[in-house]
Amino acid sequence: MISGARRIKGYDAEEIIGSHFSRFYSSADIDGGKPWIELALARQAGRAQDEGWRIRKDGSRFWARVVITALHDVDGTLRGYAKVTQDLTQQRHTQALEASARDLNDFIAILAHELRNPLAPIRHAVHLIEMAGADEAARRMAAGVIDRQSVQLARIVDDLLDVSRITRGVLSIRTGRTSLASIVNRALETVRPAAEAARHAIAVDISDEAIHVEADELRFTQALVNILGNAVRYTDPGGTISVKAYTTATEPGPSAVIEIRDNGRGIDPEFLELIFSMFVQGKDPLNRGASGLGVGLALARGIVELHHGTVTAWSEGIGKGATFVIRMPLAGAPTKSEPMPVRAAPHVQVSQKRVLVVDDNVDAAKVLESLLKGHGHEVVAVHNGPDALTTFDRMRPDVILLDIGMPGMNGLEVARRMRERNQSPSPLIVAVTGWGKAGDEFRAREAGFDMHLLKPVLEARLLDVLATAP
Repeated sequence: MISGARRIKGYDAEEIIGSHFSRFYSSADIDGGKPWIELALARQAGRAQDEGWRIRKDGSRFWARVVITALHDVDGTLRGYAKVTQDLTQQRHTQALEASARDLNDFIAILAHELRNPLAPIRHAVHLIEMAGADEAARRMAAGVIDRQSVQLARIVDDLLDVSRITRGVLSIRTGRTSLASIVNRALETVRPAAEAARHAIAVDISDEAIHVEADELRFTQALVNILGNAVRYTDPGGTISVKAYTTATEPGPSAVIEIRDNGRGIDPEFLELIFSMFVQGKDPLNRGASGLGVGLALARGIVELHHGTVTAWSEGIGKGATFVIRMPLAGAPTKSEPMPVRAAPHVQVSQKRVLVVDDNVDAAKVLESLLKGHGHEVVAVHNGPDALTTFDRMRPDVILLDIGMPGMNGLEVARRMRERNQSPSPLIVAVTGWGKAGDEFRAREAGFDMHLLKPVLEARLLDVLATAP
């Protein structure tokens, strides 16, 4: 028994005999009086049992099940306590690994489901376009399907990356004085097609007063879209969704408030806080009743908190609808009159460029080649590093659209070797890649890239990039 105690707690008998057993508890437990509470329970009930973290001699923690038994003499007088400690650290670790594995398996199943959803109509649309008898209207419809479903695929990937950035504390926002009505209206424009498809009625009530907040308009709109999208998905067809924006003077100071109410499926009150956790939908992947990865609300809360705001949810229960409330500080009064927002100028045709496309994904390279040729550019597509360098020397391109993650010679090495050739004028080397972690753009810049674009890149963005080439 002594050797077991030494193994678990690290003390020799002469070091610990005579010491108070609170030595094995954390400082937080000691401050909370936990050791003495357990003694009191054992004294009253004869026995007290608890599981929790305990502290070894070296300061490390272990998860223990502790049983404290009151010891009485024949007269019933309390003489002391017997304490049995069982080290369950390995068992707890195993249980945590099993739980993590279950959550991961559930999430992978959901991710596969969500990716297949847009992939299926994309493939069907491609087959429709290739059909000999398809008329122009059918082809236009198929092209629209491909466009919409591709956007959905990109949104899934972007949400995952954004949640990862928030978790690691590297998601940045660029705030400016912004109209709350503008944010609400932009978000409504995004979700309106899905709401109309579900035959939902959307009621909007925005205060007549000019409400301004300090916000990154794109990011804050993204957060609001996620919450509105949640209401659309979890409200049965023909439901009602209301959006209200106003100000309040309650503590801790004047705030802008956005309320989103629906008469949908509601939320179990015990679940209200958990819905803002990651991958909540993964708890029941086959019976979720709505699409999504379960990251939307977690992402929304993260973005709002970056704006020093809060997001809360409330529901009377299952079948009774839900309300989400966003609060954030009001912007201070402007120091000068605010200029009218400047709208981006429409894209204009640029002069012909020599463009080298490098991507080991042959389909991606061919589509990009055809797209840019359709806009009048001279384009050559290759699919590996050595061919890229050979073509670079022969073609002397104005722009190189270069993938990074290629087998053999990767895009970073290709870019370095291109820069070593000192071509004049210097070409614009653009990373068109799926690698988007915080350090990826930095490594690309070091290798000689001028720009770093994440796949899929919108056509208008690519044409704007070509316009900047010398």
